[in-house]
Amino acid sequence: MGDHAPAAVEEYEYEGLPPNFTLAENMAAGAFAGIAEHTLMYPFDLLKTRLQVINPSPGGLYTGLSNALSTISRAEGVGSLWRGISSVILGAGPAHAVYFATYEAVKHAMGGNMGNEHHPLAAATSGACATIASDALMNPFDVIKQRMQIHGSIYRSIVHCTRTVYRNEGLAAFYVSYPTTLCMTVPFTALQFTAYESLSKIINPNKGYDPITHCTSGALAGAFAAGLTTPLDVIKTLLQTRGTARDADIRSARGLFRAASIIKRQHGYAGFFRGLRPRIITTMPSTAICWSSYEMAKAYFIRHQDD
Repeated sequence: MGDHAPAAVEEYEYEGLPPNFTLAENMAAGAFAGIAEHTLMYPFDLLKTRLQVINPSPGGLYTGLSNALSTISRAEGVGSLWRGISSVILGAGPAHAVYFATYEAVKHAMGGNMGNEHHPLAAATSGACATIASDALMNPFDVIKQRMQIHGSIYRSIVHCTRTVYRNEGLAAFYVSYPTTLCMTVPFTALQFTAYESLSKIINPNKGYDPITHCTSGALAGAFAAGLTTPLDVIKTLLQTRGTARDADIRSARGLFRAASIIKRQHGYAGFFRGLRPRIITTMPSTAICWSSYEMAKAYFIRHQDD
């Protein structure tokens, strides 16, 4: 009879959080994941922004990813690749805390942690709800970040950028891209979470903590979602950097369809895929780092509770 006692030790599966896993621990895991992801991949995010800018200043024209990297490093210094990172660090922690807390809560409520079968609807819905909540918090920080990333940026710091944008364009400037951001991030996150949950179950059917599984699933899911949503990311970049544009049409762009028409008129359909390579190159390690960091932090808290 004593041989059967150890079976009761594991009363929950790793993917389904234990009942006493607190909101604070969940948010801490999410914050850790967000800061780790954005800090490590920030230079590639800056390169993506530079390549996506429509009608940039003469010094901001690049023929590709490697040309952008070498030109920026040579002309502006290697440190410029991290210009605006403080905005991301300030916003990413709280935004990702909200992101993963919402994700786990909605997934649990929809039965996404039950059994070994796939739950694509629960994964997609939890991802969509998570991004709506987190983007409301992150969008102003993202606007500041991209204003500081572009070539010839006049902003000395995030405080200077915030004050200048608010004074010249009003509070709405920090949220003009929010509807477009949601149009991009909701399908991006739904696709990513669905792919991640499905890949994780295929690669790691026993659902235990496995860093290689989380890293691989995160990278593949991110690449899949990033490629499909690049056109919306280009539109978002135009809207978030419009205040610095020399083109009058871009400066007056007010929404998704107006921005899309400008891109189509100036660059054709190819314009919607500007920065595709750096977006995928950035997203794959970003989502790998994000999911690995989150799952590692989650495993730490679960192990800590067991001790």
